[in-house]
Amino acid sequence: MSDKTYSVLFLCTGNSARSVMAEVVLGTLGKGRFKVFSAGSHPTGQVNPFAIEKIQGLGYPLEKLRSKSWDEFAVPGAPQMDFIITVCDQAAGEVCPVWPGQPISAHWGFRDPAAATGTDTEKRRAFDEVFRQIMIRARLFAQLPLAVLDKQAIHRELRAIGEREAE
Repeated sequence: MSDKTYSVLFLCTGNSARSVMAEVVLGTLGKGRFKVFSAGSHPTGQVNPFAIEKIQGLGYPLEKLRSKSWDEFAVPGAPQMDFIITVCDQAAGEVCPVWPGQPISAHWGFRDPAAATGTDTEKRRAFDEVFRQIMIRARLFAQLPLAVLDKQAIHRELRAIGEREAE
């Protein structure tokens, strides 16, 4: 078994909900196996309060969370990523910065819970659904035997996780 720690960057447009929740979930489920980050092409500047509410249940230090630009990860001296995963269709379609080291990329589309309308209960329901989907995909990713798979096999597996229907 490899002791390698893999760096993962989750990308979204606003970096306020899906990508932040994915960062926390994989970081928590990975138990030190992953160093996880999130960023956005056009960050909102704040983490959505409903996302924070979902994250609190994992015991993650909330003071580490912030909405930030993906530009922070494309400059000299930034952490080199092993994986880049887009979690919204808009970010997947944008021209991304050039990431050093040729990381494996995949798209895991999730409906935007921050766009949910209605009562707070209805908004929480939207966040619950997306959070559950993120948990399923992150768990599958965390269970991959990355040390024994070649790059093509890992890419195939990541794409298959992203194509998985919501359960």
